[in-house]
Amino acid sequence: MDRFREMEHFVAVVEAGSFVAAADGLRLSKAAVSRNVIELESRLGARLLQRTTRRLSLTEAGRAYYARCKQILAEVEEADSAVGVVTGQPIGQIRVNAPFSFGITHLAPLWGRFMERYPEVEMDVSLSDRLVDVVEEGFDAVIRISRLQDSTLVYRRIASTRIHLCATPEYLARHGVPDSVEALAHHAVVAYSYAALGDLWRFETPDGPREVQTRPRMRANNGDTCREVALAHQGLVLQPDFLVSEELASGRFVEVLPECKGPELGIYVVYPSRKHLSVKVRALVDFLAEAFARPAWRHV
Repeated sequence: MDRFREMEHFVAVVEAGSFVAAADGLRLSKAAVSRNVIELESRLGARLLQRTTRRLSLTEAGRAYYARCKQILAEVEEADSAVGVVTGQPIGQIRVNAPFSFGITHLAPLWGRFMERYPEVEMDVSLSDRLVDVVEEGFDAVIRISRLQDSTLVYRRIASTRIHLCATPEYLARHGVPDSVEALAHHAVVAYSYAALGDLWRFETPDGPREVQTRPRMRANNGDTCREVALAHQGLVLQPDFLVSEELASGRFVEVLPECKGPELGIYVVYPSRKHLSVKVRALVDFLAEAFARPAWRHV
């Protein structure tokens, strides 16, 4: 095996935290990745990883080697990008992370079009609702839906989404229609686990900001799950319009307290702070901005 691949596999194991996760990311067997790292250690004559039944950790030699490998791999990536700069065409792999629901519903249909437009680009897309570290986890671009405040990141706003308070007509017929924000404290709610304020729901009302501490009957770390449970008449849900606009338009959901507005969040493409944005990432950002110039959820 060539040294570059050895470095690549070693870095993948360190960053994934296990041989199994690294193998999944590399689309190889665990045995193959483990063998490659063992051969690397044998060639170097040094142990790079401490292995226990519960976790992996870097040795002192491993930490030094990992830092150099990261630098070398980054330089190789920059060399690939330089070809794109000269030719004006995006080339190489783009690692993208996005939230699950948005990634499946609104991004998945776009990737084929992007790859058709840029045939020299390879896509590596991962979906997760947790807040990933763009730099530390080696992503070229991350989609975030939030009120972005981290000034250390470079980003472009590509769309926005409004959060709506919804329930089914059946739920409201059984339990009554809340007549105030404070009344939500006495209703069943289906809560999103990664909400910025947790179980505290905040609204802009005609009388100013109001908030209420809810008591969720269920929490889930995925918006689609929250929506489906609410559609089964099990409580109120606070979700973005890109997830509930069709249900509101069809009447399966009714907007509750429509005069009380949930927050409006930006949808951003976030990428590492660099002097020169690579051709491939610039192409991705421009493509997504174009694709979401007229968001589908605003026209249902």
